[in-house]
Amino acid sequence: MTDSPAFAGDLLRQARKNRGWGQLRLVREMRTAAAQHGRSLPADASVKRRIASWENGHSVPDEFYGPILSRALAMSAAELGLNHLSGHDARLLDTGYPATVESAIASVTQLWRADLNGYEPLLTSQPSEPTWHEASVTWLVAPDPAPLAAERGSGLRVGLADVAAIKTTTDLFSQLDDRFGGDHARHSVIQYLSRDVAPLLGGQYKEAVGRALFSTAAESTLLAGWMSYDACHHGLAQRYFLQALRLAQDGADRRLAGSILSAMSHQATFLGRYTEAATLARAARMGIARVATPTLMAQFHAMEARALARTGDARACEMALAEATRALESRNNAEEPEWITYFDEAELAAEAAHCFRDVNSARQAVAHAENAMSGSHIRSDFFATMVLADAHLRAGDVEEACRVALDALDLGEQLKSARCVSYLAEFREHLAHVGDTAATRDFQEQAAEHRLWLATGP
Repeated sequence: MTDSPAFAGDLLRQARKNRGWGQLRLVREMRTAAAQHGRSLPADASVKRRIASWENGHSVPDEFYGPILSRALAMSAAELGLNHLSGHDARLLDTGYPATVESAIASVTQLWRADLNGYEPLLTSQPSEPTWHEASVTWLVAPDPAPLAAERGSGLRVGLADVAAIKTTTDLFSQLDDRFGGDHARHSVIQYLSRDVAPLLGGQYKEAVGRALFSTAAESTLLAGWMSYDACHHGLAQRYFLQALRLAQDGADRRLAGSILSAMSHQATFLGRYTEAATLARAARMGIARVATPTLMAQFHAMEARALARTGDARACEMALAEATRALESRNNAEEPEWITYFDEAELAAEAAHCFRDVNSARQAVAHAENAMSGSHIRSDFFATMVLADAHLRAGDVEEACRVALDALDLGEQLKSARCVSYLAEFREHLAHVGDTAATRDFQEQAAEHRLWLATGP
């Protein structure tokens, strides 16, 4: 298939006419497709002129309009003859670890742009199991980053004030994520990264500024990964974690890189890849050994425990939890990275509750879950409350399980999180095994008033 504009125009015209659409109907369908991904188009007359230009071979759709056309017509870029766009597919879906600073910048900016434009194959992609292993090993054995040029780049001049602005903005988005779930502001985060952070990465900066910029961009990209994971865009989330890991390496931020591996471990456990999850948690511990802090080590031990619990290895799980507890008891928040100080006794209790639920120690799960409510992290409290409900159910206390699950539904009323829905779906499945009782009927009636519960199915 040629990539000539005329040929692409012929295919576009034919695709439109096959549906019996005029150009204005295609404009309306494109507007609907754009709105589904939070995008807006100019006036109808302007878009219609673009369509005429494309169909007559005078121009081709760019990276903004190409994905919108593909969604409106339910055809791939390749099927529309847009080879200048479909040629990016392999690179966008690649899960290789970037080899250089330049390739890292190019990869992450292209990823942000494709996500912002709603590139469907990326949003629906699945994670690659080998990537978790390859990324952790590559990072572990990578040499210290080479010195940056005294003054690199040719774009905007970047200073520490710009880096501070990224940090402050990321913190605000993180608060929104915690309060409303990953699907609430995910698109806004990607828009900020693509429109504001990408030009800075390609700008001019001295080495000290560059290291700080890479580290902060890594933290922002990690947040994008967590939000995508929470929205259950799992392949996309893995790619963000991968890019964040490379940026943290270029920022010489070993601690943040370890935390990114911990996030990968968390996702791997959620997806049922328990061996990979445990390995990632161990790699995080090994990789930051020289610069470890107690809170980081506690979190990494907890991630390993979560994975081990899912394998049914109760003894190894309890040993990992004991190590996490010992580490956390020796922490000094003044010496910890600011972004990890949220991991406190309540967070560890929540991790322990997950673990004991998964090894069928229901009473221990209940005890830990009751200590896991922070009151300040809404989504985390939702998860802990659902674990408590599930633990009560496994202990045979159906009435209390239903009461606690209703508390969770009230707590999660504002959350837009596919992970939250998955916790409820698991509880719903377990509740179905109980059978028809007065407690379950009353619960079902009240739960039906909640959006998150309705999302679990009919």
